[in-house]
Amino acid sequence: MLFTLRLAAPCLILVGLALPNVNGQGQAKPPVVGCAASMDNFFEDEVWAKVAARKCLICHKPGGDAEASKLILEDPRKFEGAARDEAMRKNRIAFTRLATIKEKDRSRLLQKAIGELDHGGMDVLKADSAEYRALASFVRQVNGPGGMGVAVEPKARPFFEGVVMVDDRQLLRRVTLSLAGRLPTDAELASVSHGGLKALPVILDALMTEEAFFERLREGFNDIFLTVGAPTDEILSYEHFPTRLWYQKYDLSHIKDEKERRNAGYKLANDYRATLLAEPMRLVDHIVRHDRPFTEVVTADYIMVSPYGARGYGVFEELKPRFQNIDDPFEFTPVRLKALTGRNKAENQDSATGFYPHAGLLSTFQYMTRYPTTETNRNRLRARMYYQHFLGVDVLELAARVSDAAEATAKFEVPTMQAAECVVCHRTLDPVAGLFQDYWRFAERGVYGKRKGGWFTDMFPAGFEGEDLPTKERWRALQWLGERTAKDPRFAVAMTEHVYYILTGRRVLLPPKEVEDPLYPAKLRAYREQRRQTEVIASRFSQTGFNLKSVFRDWILSEFYRADGLATATQDPCRRAELDDLGLVRMLTPEQVERKLAAVFGEKWGRLDGQLAMLYGGIDSKEVTERATDPSGAMGAIQRIFSNDVACKQVARDFGRPAAQRRLFTSVEPDVLPGASPEADQAIRKTIRHLHQRILGRYDAAGSTEVDRTFKLFAGIVADANAQKSFDKRETYACRQGTPMPPDDPHYTIRAWRAVVTYLLRRPEFLYE
Repeated sequence: MLFTLRLAAPCLILVGLALPNVNGQGQAKPPVVGCAASMDNFFEDEVWAKVAARKCLICHKPGGDAEASKLILEDPRKFEGAARDEAMRKNRIAFTRLATIKEKDRSRLLQKAIGELDHGGMDVLKADSAEYRALASFVRQVNGPGGMGVAVEPKARPFFEGVVMVDDRQLLRRVTLSLAGRLPTDAELASVSHGGLKALPVILDALMTEEAFFERLREGFNDIFLTVGAPTDEILSYEHFPTRLWYQKYDLSHIKDEKERRNAGYKLANDYRATLLAEPMRLVDHIVRHDRPFTEVVTADYIMVSPYGARGYGVFEELKPRFQNIDDPFEFTPVRLKALTGRNKAENQDSATGFYPHAGLLSTFQYMTRYPTTETNRNRLRARMYYQHFLGVDVLELAARVSDAAEATAKFEVPTMQAAECVVCHRTLDPVAGLFQDYWRFAERGVYGKRKGGWFTDMFPAGFEGEDLPTKERWRALQWLGERTAKDPRFAVAMTEHVYYILTGRRVLLPPKEVEDPLYPAKLRAYREQRRQTEVIASRFSQTGFNLKSVFRDWILSEFYRADGLATATQDPCRRAELDDLGLVRMLTPEQVERKLAAVFGEKWGRLDGQLAMLYGGIDSKEVTERATDPSGAMGAIQRIFSNDVACKQVARDFGRPAAQRRLFTSVEPDVLPGASPEADQAIRKTIRHLHQRILGRYDAAGSTEVDRTFKLFAGIVADANAQKSFDKRETYACRQGTPMPPDDPHYTIRAWRAVVTYLLRRPEFLYE
């Protein structure tokens, strides 16, 4: 991501099109566009992107509110490659046909758009809007000499022209720290130095088998699904799991000390709650670890259960032989639960197979308690999150038009099924909500349970994308949904977008909405280029059996990830808008900071958790669900604290080790002083270069400006100390605790090196990635 400055004068380029004005008389002035558009297809880039996809597709699609009209459109996002192009071609033909039909000497398409001719969708465009002008231009081109085929702008230069890519060694470091929380090995560095990017896939394949990668995977997907924030007391219901509180009766009599026994009981309960919350992300872990199709995230007919969880589910005795250590709360194994049996027969679960109808994350108790239902919500939250998590669709974006709710209520008996502005969302949302209808319980009653009186009749019937749920499939409704989700092209795209978020900390770009923004064409081009790359990766993902590791590999090797956002600078505001989302410039999360410290120094700081982690932009997956991306004053204070503390301890400890075992100061001793001799200065500069490489990932030459700056800092501190008439010859007491080295620092060099390390830990190269 580029660090950009806001300039007052964007580059203005006129697009030479004569457009009809709003009353059809004369010629309107051509619109002013801020950046040269790279559009070689006026329909796709102007009409579809600005108007049809945002305004028309909502109703004018199969199963939509206007499916009986003469304008039926296909959503290109549901298709890939040639099929997507064919869908766009059909949409263009449909618009062209309507544009050529005239009513009272005016295009039927334009009249419908502003609510005339009894348009059921009313006025979707204002007659003086940029969207209407784009539609009017399309009508003019269709009905003019030669018909459609006029290009708005010549093709721009290649999107990545002039973009600086990070050094292969820096890319390797970025990847190993991000995915495995470690620095690259000498063998990996040698391989990349010799083979360049071609050597990276083999390294990535090995990297994605390390335990640290799966920890990062679980952490990243929890940032998306947030299941760790589920209320633990509601996951297993009183109605169906009489053993859910097993830990309260667990025999701890072998612990004689009362305080220790009480603490052991607290730990037992906490570990049990933690292992229940961990189950959904352990499912993600299991699928990726064993190279299973990632479609199992919505189709798996099993869940992951630990020895502690098994006790809660009441299946411990039958699973006991499958665990290597029955006292390990975080050893997991795949399990198919039997159909739920209630305390009374009315609460027994319907099942044609005798098993619980598992459907990956969709049917887990944690997912449904994290996104609960109420009598008024009616599972719509679950349906909305389903679309967002598994198909990458924000249903709320469909409701762009806002009307008077009171008026709609007064006019229609069931507004959600009759009012056009309500139907836009509810025709999509309510059928999926109905698929969750047997999971109606909430609060302490658990998850499963049918609603007394049956499901709501003032909602669209259960189904998915125009297909109704067959009655015989009711007992396995979520499995039915998962099967269709796995076949939907949007699933592969959504998972590809999730991996992009895990790697970059940013959501993929959305189509720009402000069509009159001078930078709109540049932002549109950036969106389309990123979208193109997303679809290419998603296509390979589906073609290779939905192995999620391929998505990580493809994104990492892409220009979007390899771009050096800091080095790619430009004064052109249009080009800056195009390149703003390239590269990786984000503040490390609290977990990443701790892992990076451990990679560099051999141990974590150990304090960046709990409330302090929240202050540093972390999440609790409950109330705080989005990580902070911009530093605050509190974060700056924490950065100063941990840089001081880590440098204080690690410098003294490193000098206390034999030279061959040191991580930081392998080429210098505390008695080596700046200016004492050319050899001494050379040893100091060599150490500085090593520190730059280890802490910052920089490969600076001995005489570089960066090495000179750090050398002057070190030499200046030593000189200032020795200029004093006297200073304490001992190292700071707090910093030398736990080290074998003597307490003396007679030349003030240890404290000077500590200042250097503190300075480096506050550099953007360490705090950001």
